[in-house]
Amino acid sequence: MNTLEAFHLLRPWALLVLPVLAVLWWRIRPKRTASPAALSGLAPHLANALTVGGADRRRLYPVDGVMAVLALLTLAVAGPSWTRLPDPFQAETAPMVVALKVTPSMEEGDVAPSRLERATFKIRDLVNRRAGAETALIAYAGTAHRVVPLTTDPGILGSFLDGLSAKVMPVEGDAPAAALARAQAEMDRAETPGAILFILDDLSPQAVAELNTAERGPLVVYVVAPPDIALPQLDGIENARIVRMTPDDGDLDQIERHLTSAYQAALAEDDSQVWEDRGWWLAWPAALLLLMSFRRGWTMPWAAVAVVLFGLTAAPQARAEGLADLFWTPDQQGQRAYDANQFGAAAELFSDPMWRALSLFRAGQYEAAAEAYAALDGAEAAFGEGMARLRNRQYRPGVRAFERALELRPDYPEAERNLVVAQAIVAFVESTQAQSDTGEEAGIGADEVVMDNESGLGEQTQIMPDQDGLGLESAEQWMRTVDTNVGDFLATRFKLEAAAGDAE
Repeated sequence: MNTLEAFHLLRPWALLVLPVLAVLWWRIRPKRTASPAALSGLAPHLANALTVGGADRRRLYPVDGVMAVLALLTLAVAGPSWTRLPDPFQAETAPMVVALKVTPSMEEGDVAPSRLERATFKIRDLVNRRAGAETALIAYAGTAHRVVPLTTDPGILGSFLDGLSAKVMPVEGDAPAAALARAQAEMDRAETPGAILFILDDLSPQAVAELNTAERGPLVVYVVAPPDIALPQLDGIENARIVRMTPDDGDLDQIERHLTSAYQAALAEDDSQVWEDRGWWLAWPAALLLLMSFRRGWTMPWAAVAVVLFGLTAAPQARAEGLADLFWTPDQQGQRAYDANQFGAAAELFSDPMWRALSLFRAGQYEAAAEAYAALDGAEAAFGEGMARLRNRQYRPGVRAFERALELRPDYPEAERNLVVAQAIVAFVESTQAQSDTGEEAGIGADEVVMDNESGLGEQTQIMPDQDGLGLESAEQWMRTVDTNVGDFLATRFKLEAAAGDAE
């Protein structure tokens, strides 16, 4: 339904050619004539042999195939479209916030090894399938806590998933509405539209009502429970997709389809992105119809001449390095690898410098991508260099690259926004260097005078402990000084957040 609603033509004026083609087809196509009267004075077999065209009863003529091909090409020129092109500097997979229920009921063993462990297995598999996409993790019971912010590193998620259990949650209960609020706040920080994935084993009718009244984006509810447990109240969640756990990867396939659908629907409403021209799809049926020209009596004499001339001109450029080189150009091979998310291979295949630089960027080779963009001219190349510099933590060169992009194209909102971000990062880094980790702004607890390093950017600061003797401004600062396992870390952090009112 989303596809039908978004379908439109980028160049509808091209359809004016169709009536012209119809008139030409009607005028050129041979007309069937009545059988001539038998010649008098001749034997019937001789009359049939001397009659021209009397036995022509064909239903299809070469002009039919030609006009069908021209009609398909006209539709292709009209530019059918129903999706928008995503930002090439962002992941082509929608970001996802996982809200995981962590309660004693999730530790029941009716789903081996337990509901919670099975859920963590599914989360790992889903994250690995969505390589390069951003994923955040929220844990909730009676309160909701952010475990991991949006990240593309599956290793970080995996390490924190191992530490989740019911005992690390500070307050018992079931508060999915609080988890939804925190998950939505995390999703609002994403640069691209995404969806929230709830993983739970049960939901009360009151919680369903709270979810329906809350402001939220696309929602997918994944049920980790035996299939014989009926949960009809879940069907009452409005604008949500319900996915039941399966022993294979069928449930993950459903989740990915729902995430992709939500991403495409949100992207279609983003006016800052251009529409993707899908007219090239019609080239395939047009090519199949052209095969009809090889039928006996249909091949035009000049077609053979065109094939010979094309072969002679293309022969000097032919490459014999592999079978793929016989059918696709290097850029076409690079595009195939890029579409398959094989960005490293695409960078080696592309001969187009812009596409090669973009492939290096998507492959995480930011230094090489920055150098590739720096060798090119134009505002887009300068913008790409700036993005690569930021990802490589080269903030000052990134600022200069964005400034160069704005010089080449003053009306470049993306470069303007990223320039502000890069300048803010540079200011923050310089401020941090000035503090030199002495605690002037970090609030590190101490009861003695500490001196900065010898960089010349530090300050002499005296930090006094607070009333509790910790001298801490947040649980995060204290936990960075504690050497403990992940479960203890999460339990302490969640307890401090709940006591400070930072939990939802």
